[in-house]
Amino acid sequence: MSTRGIPKHKLSRAAKLAGTGARVGSNYARYMASKAAGRADSDILHDRNARAAYEAFSTLRGGPLKVAQMLSIDENILPRQYRQQFRQAQYSVPALSFPLAIRMFKRSLGKHPDQVFDSFTREPVNAASIGQVHRATKRGNHYAVKIQYPGVATSLESDLALLRPIAQHILDIEPTMLDRFMLEAKSRLLEECDYTLELRRSTGLSTASAHLSDVHFPTYYPEYSGTHVITMDWMDGEPIDKWLARNPTKQSRDRVGQALWDFYHFQIHHLKEFHADPHPGNFLIHDDQLIVIDFGCVKKLDPLFHKSYFRLLNPELLEDSACFEECLRSLELLIETDNENDVRLIMKTMAESISLLGRPYLEPVFDFGDNRYIESIYEIGERNRQDQGLQKLDRSRGPAESLYINRTFFGLYSLLGEIGARIETHLPPVAQDKQVG
Repeated sequence: MSTRGIPKHKLSRAAKLAGTGARVGSNYARYMASKAAGRADSDILHDRNARAAYEAFSTLRGGPLKVAQMLSIDENILPRQYRQQFRQAQYSVPALSFPLAIRMFKRSLGKHPDQVFDSFTREPVNAASIGQVHRATKRGNHYAVKIQYPGVATSLESDLALLRPIAQHILDIEPTMLDRFMLEAKSRLLEECDYTLELRRSTGLSTASAHLSDVHFPTYYPEYSGTHVITMDWMDGEPIDKWLARNPTKQSRDRVGQALWDFYHFQIHHLKEFHADPHPGNFLIHDDQLIVIDFGCVKKLDPLFHKSYFRLLNPELLEDSACFEECLRSLELLIETDNENDVRLIMKTMAESISLLGRPYLEPVFDFGDNRYIESIYEIGERNRQDQGLQKLDRSRGPAESLYINRTFFGLYSLLGEIGARIETHLPPVAQDKQVG
């Protein structure tokens, strides 16, 4: 694994992103010229821009790389070339040099790792968007020590501002939608940079979820943690992709998938505070047990939003147009400026989407291994994006919480689809009441 420093000064980071933006813009201009001449090849455009974007994002870490990681989850938003490049953000990121890692450790704990632990690996065992993990030992115990990259939080505002035009070319969405996406990226990154908050959440949520079958969590150690360092138990296990590569049995897939489903169902519907970043790099598998190793992004749900949002899963609600419309208005998915045609279109679109996405809740056992289901989600998303009527509407709708929920469930469904699991499900209690108030 190669090591490198991270550009920390605003000017050097700005230059990197500006150069990438120029490359992406230039590639796009060449594509448009070729398109006018009847010689356009969108695959070449996406391949060039995906490689240019990921090279810059992986160098800068922080905000740019977190955006790539977020986008890699959602196969409904990006062309294939970007998804393939950005998925590297989940597992393989070039490591920070050892002297810089030591500097961040000493800044947090006031000591060199050798003064705290009996051993501490020079090379990280994993490197991601916000920090990297080293393995350490003390008195025979093994620990995972996560160290935050320098300058991640301080460069956030300027990074995301410079990233915006690149994201505009990549996503090709209207400015209001892009602003909401970038705001989500900012809020999530600020939380992930707060290791004191992450330690508190990790301890609280893992304790509250400890009773779940086949789900395990490391113990966290405040005495070996600080503003830029989190220390937890070392957990033996494989990333999901490596576990799947060994071709586990159907029974194993179902067991792991059920653990993943139960983990999210309990946190969302009982705790109303949940792990909101379901990319594969946050989980390990060991002996058919699910291990949750990162609570960097956690979302707390307002009870009223939870009640209004998940009531949409009630199939009786979709059959009562008045109640359905009232529920959509309570979520600001229907707004005052909508005319009658707009209301009909949105209600029809929402009913189709809810019926599809809520299907797993309506069957005692649901088979995520049926590729047709995940493909149908992609298809309806693509159809809605191309619908001219929907394109003309003000798309800045719904509360901010829905962005986290939608992304979390899409990530969860995608993971269960990759695992190919059959899951026992049931409606949450709130979905059994169709009344809004």
